Amino acid sequence: MKKKTMLDLHRVNVQQYASVAKIPLTVVLDDVRSEMNVGSIFRTADAFVVERVCLCGITSVPPRPEIHKTALGAEDSVTWTHHATALDAVRELHEQGYIVCAVEQVHGSVDLTTFVPQPGARYAVVLGNEVRGVAQDVVDACDCCLELPQRGTKHSLNVANTAAIVMWHFFTAMG
Repeated sequence: MKKKTMLDLHRVNVQQYASVAKIPLTVVLDDVRSEMNVGSIFRTADAFVVERVCLCGITSVPPRPEIHKTALGAEDSVTWTHHATALDAVRELHEQGYIVCAVEQVHGSVDLTTFVPQPGARYAVVLGNEVRGVAQDVVDACDCCLELPQRGTKHSLNVANTAAIVMWHFFTAMG
């Protein structure tokens, strides 16, 4: 087998990417500390044509060298906004008609493997801080909580890994 070249992959440039149809998904980052996690999330959002990333609270915003190191330019192709808090972002998204889902381990959460997005709906997923997760007031403001099933000894996955799994799930269901 021969590896594909960039020409074989038929990738668009940043200007062309702006007009590519996006899946109706916004990713909200609630106080994500690591700029490398933020960059990785941008890169995944670009791959799965996510419409926007909301950077909230202490989450760094581009341009930042550590974001660029893992985003590899996706911070320039993916639309992003900054909000003082994730709760502000969730309220704004609700006003815009989004169904907002926290990705968090809570009583009554929905297993991501069984979650089916409603046709025609617009979604936002909130991903939390590397230590504390999604803030409780933000969880309370969400329409539902999605949980990734896990069986190992660790409490959770890295936020960028979780984001990739969640975005892929929505991409395959809505894309």
